[in-house]
Amino acid sequence: MLRKIVSIDRDKCNGCGLCIGACHEGALKLVDGKAELISDSYCDGLGACLPECPTGAINIVEREAADFDEEEVKKIMAARTAESQPATRPQGCPGSRAGLIARESENAPAAAVPSVSQLRQWPCQIKLVPANAPYFDGAHLLVAADCTAYAYANMHADFMRNKITLIGCPKLDDINYAGKLAEILRTHDIKSLTVVRMEVPCCGGIVSAVKEALLQSGKLIPWRVVVIGTDGTVRED
Repeated sequence: MLRKIVSIDRDKCNGCGLCIGACHEGALKLVDGKAELISDSYCDGLGACLPECPTGAINIVEREAADFDEEEVKKIMAARTAESQPATRPQGCPGSRAGLIARESENAPAAAVPSVSQLRQWPCQIKLVPANAPYFDGAHLLVAADCTAYAYANMHADFMRNKITLIGCPKLDDINYAGKLAEILRTHDIKSLTVVRMEVPCCGGIVSAVKEALLQSGKLIPWRVVVIGTDGTVRED
């Protein structure tokens, strides 16, 4: 029959697997590192997976397809419910599984923090992080150009500690961060926002994206910009 159904552009798909978890019917899975519709009859055509795709690889098309098999899908969903940890079982690409990382040093004085990672969540790449992740609620947010962690030796203790960290490169990433950041700011109670960028001109794009996101969100959130020199020096912008 002619009906609406999802269509996946394998060239655009980055294999993050976020759509797998969003599809309650179990119609999608990763095949050779790409999302794939495993059965027309499992897809209801409503497109719950679309908002989760960071690359726009999924669309709804109208074509000849098998009828949606509601009874079979109910069996699949029931089987998932019967599993030991159905609500928290990780799905999709391991590199995209969202989770909070507990750190024993969170309440310690800064001088007493040992040289250990202060990354509090995964993923940390702006393109991959799910905007609805619960660890954003009440968070102090750090948005950093990815080169800053290599130029500034004490990045973890001075900037990442007790913050949720998002990284990206406005020159190399083929994406406008503003929309994703605006969604995070709009849907969560972000307490503060720190932007850490390199002194090179192209890195100004990450500051521009944050400014645009703040405007789109319509929220007044305390924020500051820190500039890291290529020699590792630090200054407030």
